[in-house]
Amino acid sequence: MQHLVYLHGFLSSPQSEKAQQTLAYAKRHLPALNVYTPQLPGDINCAVRKIEALVVSLPSTRIGFIGSSMGGFLSTYILEKYADKFDAKAVLINPAVAPYELLADYIGEHQNPYTQERFTINPDSIKSLRAFSSDTISQANRYQVMLQTEDETLDYRLAVAKYSKANLIIEPGGNHSFEGYTQHLEQMFAFLRQ
Repeated sequence: MQHLVYLHGFLSSPQSEKAQQTLAYAKRHLPALNVYTPQLPGDINCAVRKIEALVVSLPSTRIGFIGSSMGGFLSTYILEKYADKFDAKAVLINPAVAPYELLADYIGEHQNPYTQERFTINPDSIKSLRAFSSDTISQANRYQVMLQTEDETLDYRLAVAKYSKANLIIEPGGNHSFEGYTQHLEQMFAFLRQ
């Protein structure tokens, strides 16, 4: 793996704690690794365009992804869409499986607390999310999925069902931010580098 792309969750940013912990680990242990932490806009179509532009611009076909929550959903979309174009693996942290269902309750205007970006979720946003959803996983061995059972935002069982043949790490307790994240970084990077 020559490149790592960290995709943050909804209403988050590269300044989030997990993103910063990931960057610090990579800098300390894998200084030659190119790490990208794009700030994803609230508009899902713009976010996907930004990720795709980044991915297709990378000179190497060996890419690792770490995606948290909505970032896990987007990592899955990219891996499935470009499965025949590059060799990639992803670690998904409490990934959103059906964000179009969750965000149906968030119709209206929002503000990202990190960037102050204002954006609107409307019925077209929900339709786009459905279009980006991958119903099946083509190569389950490319995914490691980290779940905590007390995630207060997402039902971890949805991810267990969708990624049933992937490398699942299910911890009792925890929360949506994934408690003890740094303790898993060594193993996560080892998976991505296999």
